[in-house]
Amino acid sequence: MNIGILIFPQVEELDFVGPWELFSLWQRLENGPERCLVVAETLDPVVAAKGLSLNPHASFSTCPPLDVLLVPGGQGTRKEVFNTALVDFIRDQAEGAGAVLSVCTGAFLLHAAGLLEGRRATTHWGSLDRLRALGDVEVVEERTTQDGPIWTSAGVSAGLDLALAFIAERAGEEAAAEVQLAAEYFPSDIVYGTPSRHPKAPAYLRRS
Repeated sequence: MNIGILIFPQVEELDFVGPWELFSLWQRLENGPERCLVVAETLDPVVAAKGLSLNPHASFSTCPPLDVLLVPGGQGTRKEVFNTALVDFIRDQAEGAGAVLSVCTGAFLLHAAGLLEGRRATTHWGSLDRLRALGDVEVVEERTTQDGPIWTSAGVSAGLDLALAFIAERAGEEAAAEVQLAAEYFPSDIVYGTPSRHPKAPAYLRRS
């Protein structure tokens, strides 16, 4: 199994680093993927939203066929939805992939590639209305959601939840448990302040 994680200028760091960490831990297991690749339009360094500089493993032209493609979000998505090369890459890889995942506003790149029409999807809470405004997506306010081969998550840290849910679905709950323990990813139930009172707080937070 080849897993590819797409990056682009102004990508949100945790959107892809979180899933990258968990998928790389999964790779160590017997039923894990063979390769985890970071893919960008070219092999030039990519500067992410908070200034982290990244060296891709593969470019669009050298990337092998992927079994799984993860598309993160960030402010860069607002520009990249108009990047024909990037949107075409997502669409082309999706044709042969068994699953396409998005984190945060990566959902808008999936939509630009024609992958969200008529499907359930979510995104960062601050962009839920913008996703609804597209008119052809059933927007849900959950941390993660799956509709067939398309998986989407809420913002930033929710990508960790998405990666674990995907591992559990593909490799079984015990594989996900091993990855979860190795990463020591057991979020506390502490909620600081009163975020649920925000007028745009997502439904899953209001239920907590």
